[in-house]
Amino acid sequence: MLTQEPSSEMIEEWKNVWNEYRTKLKPNRKSGQELLDYLTQKYVLTEIDEKEAAEAVCLNVTLNKPFAEKLPDGTVPFAKAFFLENIGNGQIFYKNENKDPKALWGRDVTRIFVGIDLVSGFFMVEGSTRLWDELCAFQGVDEADLQNPYSVAQYIGCLKRLDLLHDFPAE
Repeated sequence: MLTQEPSSEMIEEWKNVWNEYRTKLKPNRKSGQELLDYLTQKYVLTEIDEKEAAEAVCLNVTLNKPFAEKLPDGTVPFAKAFFLENIGNGQIFYKNENKDPKALWGRDVTRIFVGIDLVSGFFMVEGSTRLWDELCAFQGVDEADLQNPYSVAQYIGCLKRLDLLHDFPAE
């Protein structure tokens, strides 16, 4: 999850990671429905019925070219929005040692928002970079992502942060 303006050093690092891993990775991207199924099987979610929440997800897809390109021709986003509850497995994201700094969200996080476009597979998380990393690692990458240094570096970074990089050792 990119939370700051990228520096030239960051871009260079993305290129280095891309060069190291792009030939080791294969397309394995999961759909929006697979993301939703994963979340609902693992965590307690409360669906948000307010249309503004789903619209925020849809606008993120349609107004950002890389996300819009993942929409099949002739389709439009179909978004679902949820709060991830602070119960069961979801409690891990609300523990102090796993919370993002207050400065990142501008306030103390008491609810975690998750939005998923079922058509493109786009997802967004507000309130937990750790959950975002988990979803990124689970979702994987597609052929277009493999051509993008940022996408590959982001995916590899998430795998590393979650200690899931076992299948792609550095040479």
